[in-house]
Amino acid sequence: MNSMTHMPATMDALVWTAPGHLEVQSQPAPCPGADEVLLEVAAVGICGSELSGFLGANSLRVPPLVMGHEFSARIVEIGGGVLANGAAPVIGQRVTVNPLIACGVCTVCRAGLPNLCPHRRIIGAHRAGAFARYVAAPTAQCWPLPAAVSDQAGALVEPLACAVRAVQHAQWQGDGPLLILGAGTIGLLCLAVAQREKRGAIVISDRIDARLHLALAWGATQAVNGRSAEAEAQLRSILPDGAACVIDAVGADATRALALRCVRPGGRIVYIGLHDETSPLAANYLVRQEIAIQGSFSYTPTDFACAIDLLAEGSISPSPTWIEERPLTEGMAAFVGLLDGSLTLPKIMLRP
Repeated sequence: MNSMTHMPATMDALVWTAPGHLEVQSQPAPCPGADEVLLEVAAVGICGSELSGFLGANSLRVPPLVMGHEFSARIVEIGGGVLANGAAPVIGQRVTVNPLIACGVCTVCRAGLPNLCPHRRIIGAHRAGAFARYVAAPTAQCWPLPAAVSDQAGALVEPLACAVRAVQHAQWQGDGPLLILGAGTIGLLCLAVAQREKRGAIVISDRIDARLHLALAWGATQAVNGRSAEAEAQLRSILPDGAACVIDAVGADATRALALRCVRPGGRIVYIGLHDETSPLAANYLVRQEIAIQGSFSYTPTDFACAIDLLAEGSISPSPTWIEERPLTEGMAAFVGLLDGSLTLPKIMLRP
């Protein structure tokens, strides 16, 4: 080891042990390997993909597993390597982590798309994540946090980078309305990124009124509650010619099909939500209307750096109006609350 601070040999970790069950366990603190650092977690967000993982509906995650891939931390032990910006790591340094580890040498990586690397591994999915006091991560995946970016904001970099990429894929030029399905964290962040361009009307739909009120405060032109029996009719009334582009930030069978019905002929759909593993689509209709479908998965390092810049400049700010913090010990209750709808804020963060 190059350097380290004193730390306990064990730690508390929130472990997904079986579908529908998480428990706090005492585990050995990880030891960083060569070109890795050991991080003390400051804040970690609960992602929608982890909710489906918790239910056993996500093929990437296999129990027992410590999930958690949206996080900020400070370096407490250094095994070697350099940070994502090329600087040497320093004990006590605050960082956010790109949890997607690519091979760096395959054809896709060489093409500048490490997010699509067939050999990729994700912290919190393929290896232990940040629902714990400590987590080990490759040094090269760690990005220094500017002083203006709080620990809470640092845990938003990963989902914001996803939104940056999805909005890029949308290719929205303001030649018609943008429709966003889902006002959870990703949907709201897509709204925030798109709204910065001020290109036109942005319509958003969700099943929770509190999230829709928040979306309107963030600049959405109109909001529709998807629980209403008249929801689709309301969207068609607002979008008589269809949306120029639809971003589906839910990824359920229903929203994927709704996106296809709400986009205009020749329009574009970006699928970023990962709720249902497979979904039937009206393929002949898609062909006859020349609708373009674009998947959007995670982000490139450029997207990740852009997200840090947006947070540093204050374009997107964490706030109690949309983020609630809970101790790690309440992780199980937080997952249950998000799934049964009793927790309505878009983002829950855990503090180990």
